[in-house]
Amino acid sequence: MSDLNALLHSRSFVELGARQRAAALLDQGSLRELLDPFARVKSPWLEAQGIVAQADDGVVVAKGTIGGRPLVIAAIEGNFQGGSLGEVGGAKLAGALELAAEDNRNGIPTAAVLLLETGGVRLQEANLGLAAIAEVQAAIVELRQYQPVIGVVAGPVGCFGGMSIAAGLCSHLLVTREARLGLNGPQVIEQEAGLDEYDSRDRPFIWSLTGGEQRAACGLVDAYVADEVSVIRECLLHTLEQPGDTLPRSRQYARFLDLLEGYDAAPQADAASVRALYQGDQA
Repeated sequence: MSDLNALLHSRSFVELGARQRAAALLDQGSLRELLDPFARVKSPWLEAQGIVAQADDGVVVAKGTIGGRPLVIAAIEGNFQGGSLGEVGGAKLAGALELAAEDNRNGIPTAAVLLLETGGVRLQEANLGLAAIAEVQAAIVELRQYQPVIGVVAGPVGCFGGMSIAAGLCSHLLVTREARLGLNGPQVIEQEAGLDEYDSRDRPFIWSLTGGEQRAACGLVDAYVADEVSVIRECLLHTLEQPGDTLPRSRQYARFLDLLEGYDAAPQADAASVRALYQGDQA
C-alpha cells in the first residue's frame, strides 16, 4: 500500500472530499472514474444564475473493486451547492447504477456504494433535478435485485430531501455519529412549522432526532460506524459478504406503519419518545 493510500485509510472519512472518499474505499489502483472533470460534463443551468458550475457537477462516479469484488461507487460532494443533485449529477449517478445492473445481467456481479452527502434536489434546477432523483431511485430498486446497494451517510451535510428516500431504498445503510438523515432539513421544518416546533440553530436537539446514533437506535439504518476510513471500508466488506436474502427496509413498510399509527404527534417530539416508538415501547 502506498504512503498516500495508507494515510487515507487511517484518517477521518468525513474530512475527505468526494473523490478522496471513493479512492480510499476502493482497492488500491482499481478506481476508474467515469465522466471525470476533464470530460467537462457540467450543469448548463447554473451560469445563467451567476453560479460557477463545477466540471463534474459535484458527483464523482467510478468503477473499481473492493476486496476484489466488482463495484460501482458514487460520491456526492457536499461542499458544492450543499451536495444538491441536479440534472447532470443525477444522470451520472443513475447511469452508474444502471451500468452495474447491466454488468449483473452479463454475469459480472457488481454491487454499488453511494456516498450520500446531500441536501436533496438542487432548487435551481427544480423539476429536472426531481426527475434525476426519481431515476436514481428506480436504478437502486433495479440493482438491488442482483447485488447490494449500500448507502453511506457520514456528515456534516447529511442526507435530506429526495435523496433521503434514495437512502431508504438502499439494501443497507451505514452512518457515522456526525451523520444526519431526514426527509426535511432543519431550516425547512423551522420555516414551515415555526421556531417552537424546530429550532434549526439547536444543534444538540437536531442531532438527537436525526443524527446517526439516533437513527441506528431506531432501526432506520443498519450500521453505526466510527468516522475512520478503515472502519467504514471493513464494514462495507463485511456487509457485502452477507447473504443477500435480507428484506430491504423499504419492503418492511407495514411494520413501520403499525408503529406510527398510534403515535401522538401533538406534543413536541424528543429523542427518547422517538426511540421508544421505533423500538416498540411506545404506549
